[in-house]
Amino acid sequence: MSIVGGLDVHRQQITFDYVDADTGLVRRGKLAPADRTSLREWLATFRGLDAKFAVEGCTGWRFVAEECARAGVRIHLADPGDAAAARGRKRHAKTDQLDARHLRQLLAEGRLPESWIPPEQVLEVRARVRLYKDLQDERGDWLQRVRATCFHQGLPARRALFTAEGRAWLETTDGLSDAGRQAVMVALRQLDRLDDELTELHRGLVAYARRQPGCRALWTQLYGVGGLTSVMIWAELGDTRRFSSSRHSVRHTGLDITVYSSDGKRARGHLARQGPPLLRWALFEAAKSAAKRTSPDHDYYAALAARVGANRATLAVARKLVRRAHHVLRELGDQAFAAA
Repeated sequence: MSIVGGLDVHRQQITFDYVDADTGLVRRGKLAPADRTSLREWLATFRGLDAKFAVEGCTGWRFVAEECARAGVRIHLADPGDAAAARGRKRHAKTDQLDARHLRQLLAEGRLPESWIPPEQVLEVRARVRLYKDLQDERGDWLQRVRATCFHQGLPARRALFTAEGRAWLETTDGLSDAGRQAVMVALRQLDRLDDELTELHRGLVAYARRQPGCRALWTQLYGVGGLTSVMIWAELGDTRRFSSSRHSVRHTGLDITVYSSDGKRARGHLARQGPPLLRWALFEAAKSAAKRTSPDHDYYAALAARVGANRATLAVARKLVRRAHHVLRELGDQAFAAA
């Protein structure tokens, strides 16, 4: 018996639609609650059968993929944007049942736009680097809040506001109202908490980069890529052997320029921004090092910065880094994702 199906995953339920390719019998339904236990019990009915299912790469796909692999069911991860585009331009009603059927039909016809399913260690590292970036963003919000409070209450601007001297000034200045002082003190305590969390995460990620061959190769071979950014690039870029060329790796990052041209008219290009945001951030941070005179890309960066500005020059260097990272990981082969 050959089973082909689609799964539409939501927080409350998982909608399924599958067909027996031998008899043509179609079955539809829902699993609730949408958790490992319910899914595991349902997948047990397919044990020993030639079954495969498609699921969109949205929140919740990880435990679905893990349970399918555990039950011996082949799982295919669909790119959400490309799967939606495969519906065509004609407007159709959209329900969970139709979404599951759409995935099943794409899989059966061999038209499913598949995404890479990372191994468990990559998924774990991805979760950690994204947590690091979320905490860093939260820290930036608290920094801005302190500066905004000081400005709103008429305190003079200070550049080194969060050094030991600056914090002592914040704690003793009489230019804040009671509510303003409370807001600043709460923010400083939150910053201390976040600094502790970020330090611990940073230490663990850099230690991982030293042990993992792919991260270590990016760290040592690419100028500007450090311990933290090497882990981010490694986890978010993934196995570059799935790309036919380095140009496709650039497209995956969302750093490529969109093009719209018709009848001799061409709209101004913009960054696609369709890839992982954290990957773009890590590459941009690494590419900033091209402004240093010791960088091998300094002449290229300086000439471009003089013509189009520093930000666009940094983006151009970031695209170069993607291509180099593509080849570094590709040349390592299976060793690029060996266990640390």
